[in-house]
Amino acid sequence: MDVINWQEIRLLLAALQESDVSELTLECKDFRLTLRKGIPAAPSPSLTASPPSAPAETPPPALAPKSPPSHWVEVVSPMVGTFYSAPAPGEADFVQVGQRVNKGQTLCIIEAMKVMNEIEAETAGVVREILVSNGQPVEFGQVLMRLDPTG
Repeated sequence: MDVINWQEIRLLLAALQESDVSELTLECKDFRLTLRKGIPAAPSPSLTASPPSAPAETPPPALAPKSPPSHWVEVVSPMVGTFYSAPAPGEADFVQVGQRVNKGQTLCIIEAMKVMNEIEAETAGVVREILVSNGQPVEFGQVLMRLDPTG
């Protein structure tokens, strides 16, 4: 990275804010940038400990998400970026739930640092779930959709 591109740094900050990632370090030949979030400040020794807060409520078991069948194949994001379900605004989505796809077929695009990266199916199957919305920031390893290779 020869020149700091502030727009790209703003995109990284936005992606970090929307993700579960707490620290991101970008290193180049003569440049290092570390972004951190959600790290509480160390308590001051002069402060007294406060009583613990009430535990967070957990949703009732009936509302817990079901696990997908074990034979489904997860399509994960290979990078941090923005998910696009269609090749351009106003055009039809690459795939829809219930659609049969072939190995190598484009499923979506992840835009990272102004580069459009086509994500292709690694196996043939039927799209069973699409877990992100068009224009949504995604993180590395995030499940984007699930395919049923037996469908």
